[in-house]
Amino acid sequence: MADNAATPLVTVEWLRRELLSENLCVVDGSWHLPAFERDPKKEYEKSHIPGAVFFDVDDISDNTTKLPHMVPTEKQFSSQVESLGISSDEHVIVYDTTGIGSAARVWWMFRLFGHDNVSVLDGGFPAWTNAQGPCEGEVPLSKKSSFTAKFNKNLLRTIEDIQRNLETGKEQIIDARSEGRFKGVEPEPRVGLAKGHIPQSINLPFLQLYDPKTKLMKSKNTLLNLFDSAKLSEKSGLVASCGSGITACNIALALYMIGRKNCAIYDGSWAEWGGRHDTPIATD
Repeated sequence: MADNAATPLVTVEWLRRELLSENLCVVDGSWHLPAFERDPKKEYEKSHIPGAVFFDVDDISDNTTKLPHMVPTEKQFSSQVESLGISSDEHVIVYDTTGIGSAARVWWMFRLFGHDNVSVLDGGFPAWTNAQGPCEGEVPLSKKSSFTAKFNKNLLRTIEDIQRNLETGKEQIIDARSEGRFKGVEPEPRVGLAKGHIPQSINLPFLQLYDPKTKLMKSKNTLLNLFDSAKLSEKSGLVASCGSGITACNIALALYMIGRKNCAIYDGSWAEWGGRHDTPIATD
């Protein structure tokens, strides 16, 4: 498959057929909040889709900041992706062990660094195992690869961008956290953060994008209705935010599904905005 924009989602059935195809790389991009006390790498080493490599969201990140898993430089991303044996000419298929979480972040990161030939496995590892897809515990040997990152600034927003947007209103911010966190009536999972949301933002909890039983993403028509109900603007640019830039990428993935392919991510998200004293906060 050529290095161009791939379909954003692939099914378990498709992956079972194509698993041994040339220029296909399967990636386990699992990540969990520290409160869950789960080690995604150990879980990967115990069982994963045959041939899959592990993409460590926390490790492949900017190690010069205290904020969680902020995006790295082009050079770092290229180097670490190459160390996994991923090449620029491969179709990358990303999954995670919950089926509804961090795979979208890895999908977005590849696109951020210019690799559009990337897809998410719909339903993730749960869908794979439910369909009795083969699994293995052997970690594949890293193969020689060449990956060139080309940073796409249009898909990323900084805190300065969000602060300017409060003045201009050019972009609509979609908060993927739960309604309780958005309204400031539920505690934040990270200590020391304020409660509430970025002023003028709208709330669309990312879990609403998925079927609660199958963990498959909802149909395009259902997604369109969800975004309409959330009063998504049809004219302004879109930026997704969440707790730390992970689940926001599910909003970007769903928007891509309905044809809005340029949703940016506020990388610092609430971990940054809610942790400062110079940022306005709303609760209504």
